[in-house]
Amino acid sequence: MFGLGFPELLIILVIILVIFGAGKLPQVGEALGKGMSKFRGAMDEKSEKAEAPAEPTPSAEAKMIATPSEEVKPKQEADAKNA
Repeated sequence: MFGLGFPELLIILVIILVIFGAGKLPQVGEALGKGMSKFRGAMDEKSEKAEAPAEPTPSAEAKMIATPSEEVKPKQEADAKNA
């Protein structure tokens, strides 16, 4: 994988043991496991979203045509009153 053999892993384990201590080692392992689990879950969720077809959304122009802005209505009413 990364070219790590038994001696390298043993040195890394000793360094972690010195930094965190024997009492904190189970908590560090648990936190690492939970983090990896959440990461995998997020990756699976992301891939499911990518596979699902996206719902079509109307363009900005279609939204403007479907619902006229409120600025247009007062102008039309003012024109009708002046005529």
